[in-house]
Amino acid sequence: MSETWVRVDEVQGMLQAEILAGLLRAQGLEVRLSQESAAAAIGLNVGPMGVVEIQVPQGQEARARKVLEDYYAGKFEVD
Repeated sequence: MSETWVRVDEVQGMLQAEILAGLLRAQGLEVRLSQESAAAAIGLNVGPMGVVEIQVPQGQEARARKVLEDYYAGKFEVD
């Protein structure tokens, strides 16, 4: 039986998606990025086709959302 993946965030562009994926992976979470295939093929990072979904296994959703909430609140910033 395959695991169900759920979207925990969506961002504009692969660069931002990779940054957040790295943060989540550093916290021990599995991450999958999903972007419209045509956008990925031609490197679009703006507009509706530039949106990248950040997905995690359903069982890790709550933890991933908490990590992202802390990130957006600035709790990972270093003085």
